[in-house]
Amino acid sequence: MATFPAQKQESQPGVQHVMDPHPRTRRSDYKPSDKLKNKVALITGGDSGIGRAVAYFYSLEGASVAITYVPGKEEKDAEEAIHMIKEAKTAHAKDPIMIPGDIVVKAYGRIDILVNNAAEQYRVQKIEDLKPEQLERVFRTNIFSHFYLSRYAVPHMKEGEGCIINTTSVNAYKGNKTLIDYTSTKGAIVGFTRSLALNLVDRGIRVNGVAPGPVWAPLIPASSPEPQQTEHFGEQCPMGKAAQPDDIAPSYVFLASEDAAFFTGQVLHPNGGMIVNA
Repeated sequence: MATFPAQKQESQPGVQHVMDPHPRTRRSDYKPSDKLKNKVALITGGDSGIGRAVAYFYSLEGASVAITYVPGKEEKDAEEAIHMIKEAKTAHAKDPIMIPGDIVVKAYGRIDILVNNAAEQYRVQKIEDLKPEQLERVFRTNIFSHFYLSRYAVPHMKEGEGCIINTTSVNAYKGNKTLIDYTSTKGAIVGFTRSLALNLVDRGIRVNGVAPGPVWAPLIPASSPEPQQTEHFGEQCPMGKAAQPDDIAPSYVFLASEDAAFFTGQVLHPNGGMIVNA
């Protein structure tokens, strides 16, 4: 029996509002406790998928949230995300904002938490099919953006309080034969996370990562060559199913909070039981 209906989107990075079913952003049993009260968070790719769930959970925990999105294509998703975040935000937090453009940041006068999350992926069957223009686009979106945005954000962080969280992937640890360039960027993000953590440790800015397993998000129908390939997505993992974004978001809450005060250069692995040995 199929887990998800067959579906396909024609362009990257995909949009959430046309997916069936919609990825799940909210968990009714989640109990917020002001873990991020008075913090300012900037989340790239916050209009949909994991990024939207992280923005929602951060709002529940008291943060003021800004999200980035791609104008036009992701406008509807971004507006839905902002509405959801406004409903979740606490009384002392500022209204959420959405920032158009490719990784542009100017929010609230400071940044306490940066979540580097925006990404694209394209499948190829053979290395010969990997075009130079695709390779450059995927690296620019998935890893160059981490460098550029972190470089901009760090001066706006208060020493001893700032934190950066990077989204990598289980693919960085196990490989993926049809996502060669995507998987390579996710491996680069692991190295970037560990190196930047060491670079910033003397300034008291923590840098960590999250490496999700299969997650039901717009990237999946947008990178499936055939609609029926979505039907059994996630069934290969030991838990036998894909995660929903709200299964992954609490990892980002933990890493941004004081509960993770002694974590830096680390990667959390919410991957449904896949063994990564790292």
